[in-house]
Amino acid sequence: MQPEKIKTSICIIGAGPAGATASIFLCKSGIKHVIVDAAVFPRDKVCGDGLDLNTIRVLNHIDPAIIEKELSGNKKSFTASQGFRFILPNGRKVDIMRKGTNGPTNAADRPMFFVSKRFDFDNLLVSRIDRNVADVQLSTRIHTITKTGKTWMLEGEGPNGKLEIETSFLIGADGDHSLVLKHLGERKVDRNNYAGAVRQYWSGVEGMHADNLLEVYFPKSLPLSYFWIFPLPEGKANVGYGMASNYIAKNNINVRKAFEELIKTDPVLIPRFKNARPQETIKGWGIPMSGNDRKAYGDGWLLLGDAASLVCPTSGEGIGSGMISGYVAAKFLQRATEQNDFSEKMFTNYNREIHKRLRTEEKVYRFINNIPPRIFSLGINTILSTWLFKYWLSNKAMKKWVDTAYTKEIDVKFT
Repeated sequence: MQPEKIKTSICIIGAGPAGATASIFLCKSGIKHVIVDAAVFPRDKVCGDGLDLNTIRVLNHIDPAIIEKELSGNKKSFTASQGFRFILPNGRKVDIMRKGTNGPTNAADRPMFFVSKRFDFDNLLVSRIDRNVADVQLSTRIHTITKTGKTWMLEGEGPNGKLEIETSFLIGADGDHSLVLKHLGERKVDRNNYAGAVRQYWSGVEGMHADNLLEVYFPKSLPLSYFWIFPLPEGKANVGYGMASNYIAKNNINVRKAFEELIKTDPVLIPRFKNARPQETIKGWGIPMSGNDRKAYGDGWLLLGDAASLVCPTSGEGIGSGMISGYVAAKFLQRATEQNDFSEKMFTNYNREIHKRLRTEEKVYRFINNIPPRIFSLGINTILSTWLFKYWLSNKAMKKWVDTAYTKEIDVKFT
């Protein structure tokens, strides 16, 4: 049987948050393209499941009604939160909540965060792709990529058998193990900008905050790492643990075993999990963090999300930064389409635009990586315990972040 042949000007590999976002905004500009993913949606994706203000900001650009009707209005799939709880190495709890004039702001009033399984959230994004503009090829795995002149040839297999896609422009939104990255010879792990993490869904975790605060614990026994408990609907939680890869390698740490031991032996966590039940086996993944300035563009190609190493290095959050990159990519491609020029020079400032919201976090992470672990724990205890820091974060910074996410257009500069 002859393979099915598709010819397109733009092809996106990967329909996760970054790829789906790029597709959605290309559709809004009427730019026809193909988007391919090996999975059938909805599908699970190993992740912390936190949706930050970058995510909310992009969703408001897609459709302002999404937050109210599809996230806040769907309590079976999405949990809204107005802040987070730090649990310090010394065991002290520090709650940071956005403040209104009469105290903490209700979670229904412009939530700061949502928590949702990727099973639900990614499916929501894919459902927003306009099939009248985009050719959506799910359950389709690309096996080989070749380039001749300015033409990319993709060979793979879909539900109906073998498939060949010919495209002039290729977008790699296919994650940390990106096939596009491998083709470009750039799939290299930089341990100084990489982390290892595990996730496990639990039910019945005790001591969850009534306002669904996202919890981050810095265990004293394992500095330069953090343990999280993020509240999900119906009494469940995304529980996980992450650590910098260079520290893992230097100290020969097994992250999975460290996670299990913390739950069993850490005095802060023992009472939280004494009556809790795991809902799945432990799942692990690698986190390509922003900071190595991986080149994310070239003649006839772009990288998005994890493929471009865009996970925030201080929080480990990658959904929002990936979606921002999808939005920025669509803007650059709209300009390239209008000028009928997809050469490398049209994307010269693409790296700057996808990284500019991460530069402060990159600097902080480099500083943290260069201090002794003991000093890190002491610093966390000292800084997060101060009244001034808590006041600034709750009353000043968080208000600015929320206002930006809900009211300001994402600024993309080409020159």
